[in-house]
Amino acid sequence: MKKLSFLLLLFCLPVFIAACGQGPTVAEVGQPAPDFSLVDRKGKIWTLSELKGQVVFINFWATWCPPCREEMPSMQRLYTMLPKDKFKMLAILNSDDPALADSFAAKLGLTIPILDDQANSVGVNYGLTGVPETFIVDKQGVLREKFIGPAQWDAPGYIQMLMKYIQ
Repeated sequence: MKKLSFLLLLFCLPVFIAACGQGPTVAEVGQPAPDFSLVDRKGKIWTLSELKGQVVFINFWATWCPPCREEMPSMQRLYTMLPKDKFKMLAILNSDDPALADSFAAKLGLTIPILDDQANSVGVNYGLTGVPETFIVDKQGVLREKFIGPAQWDAPGYIQMLMKYIQ
């Protein structure tokens, strides 16, 4: 019996190690941002790699998250403030009901593209620990900044940080 257990362990261990090493690549600051394609609430497909040449602000959020809802107005103000040809903002709805997001966006008058990630597949690749989390991707597609938690995105310090990447 011990011999059989040992042989089974000997056979299964390399398979287990190989399987564990093939998991998703998690986003790291200073490395290329994981590519994704998601559909927004208006039916447009957004593919991160097609946005090279622009700074991309990626925010993961949910309607049931009070800090997410609180930061949205400042995100909208930032979105309208920065040049559309050099800056994109993508609000990724994470594991939430798209109809609730539509209602919330309409109530606030949001024009930010809201992308649907109900399955959390993009969230997994970005290593989400919760919502809100925000990632800034530079013009070359490299992840430059990661913020955990809410922020007042139209505050001067955040605008200055983004302008550093836009210019």
